[in-house]
Amino acid sequence: MVMVQRQQRQAGKHRLTAQDWADAALTAIGEGGLAAVAVEPLAARLGTTKGSFYWHFANRDALIEAALDRWAQINTEGTISEVEAEPDPRKRIGLLFTEAITSATADPLEVTLLATATQPQVAAAMRRVTERRVAYLAQLFADLGFPEPEAHRRGLLAYTVYLGHAQLGHAVPSMLPSKEGGEFRAYLDEALEALLTC
Repeated sequence: MVMVQRQQRQAGKHRLTAQDWADAALTAIGEGGLAAVAVEPLAARLGTTKGSFYWHFANRDALIEAALDRWAQINTEGTISEVEAEPDPRKRIGLLFTEAITSATADPLEVTLLATATQPQVAAAMRRVTERRVAYLAQLFADLGFPEPEAHRRGLLAYTVYLGHAQLGHAVPSMLPSKEGGEFRAYLDEALEALLTC
């Protein structure tokens, strides 16, 4: 009887997935870098034991790899999927640029990952994500009629604008235009126009 009751209680509990652990690891990375990815504190945050971690992952490196894959899925593929709903390539670039620039200052994760880009796992993930993002941007510029080399150059330029904005937004946020009174919107429109016409 006690065994049945225990099984019933456990059946009612939410069973953690590998994705739950990866999401928790991503949050920890955003808060404290790779050093913050430690099994016991993550287990406590998730309200579980280390046994749950070892059910899903062989070791900490496997969790970091899953977290970096999750980051790429959410912050690259997810964003691309959202903007792909817009059929007009010029509007699509505007949506992507606005979303990327706006989220760059709100979420420290990207800057934290850039700061640890010499770590092999992060370096490999950053390379994959950067190549995917620049290729997508280049395709958007190509869709506007720019020849392939020029489209790639503009895609790379747009990405460096994003990275610079992300770094500045976390290092010296007072340098960026205020989001009040339309100043930030004007800044985004001007930056985008420069990318489309330069």
